[in-house]
Amino acid sequence: MSLFLAFLGVSFVVLATPGPDTAITIRNTLLGGRMAGVFTALGISSGQTIWALATSAGIVALLVASEPLFLAVKYAGAAYLIYLGFKALQEALRPPHRQDTETVARPARRLTAASAYRQGLLSDLGNPKMAVFFASLLPQFVPPGGESFSALLGARSSPS
Repeated sequence: MSLFLAFLGVSFVVLATPGPDTAITIRNTLLGGRMAGVFTALGISSGQTIWALATSAGIVALLVASEPLFLAVKYAGAAYLIYLGFKALQEALRPPHRQDTETVARPARRLTAASAYRQGLLSDLGNPKMAVFFASLLPQFVPPGGESFSALLGARSSPS
């Protein structure tokens, strides 16, 4: 039980610390409202689930051990965040439409649920620090003598 409480405590600290996932959630909430924020958070949660499963299966250890692969994920994630920033600037700098002689405020383009989810997922998967985080933190909570894959998935190993 103490292992579980320690895991909950560490998880809370990690979740409360702002980072790129927090920034994209705030951005998408401002662009698309509550629904876009919720779907962005769901995409981020899906990405974290994928990282946790990849850690459990040992795939993340390969990513962390291979500097070229780690850098490829890092640069792909950075490029995606730059792309999203460029698109936001482009949208903000677009001149408003004119109708007759009056200037009409341009209606805000709403962010769809699918787009918000995809942005959250790709933002999280493009962050190689998540791989390092999961690879270094999750194994600390595997019970001694247990199979790491099943233990990290939450399954209890049967005694031999």
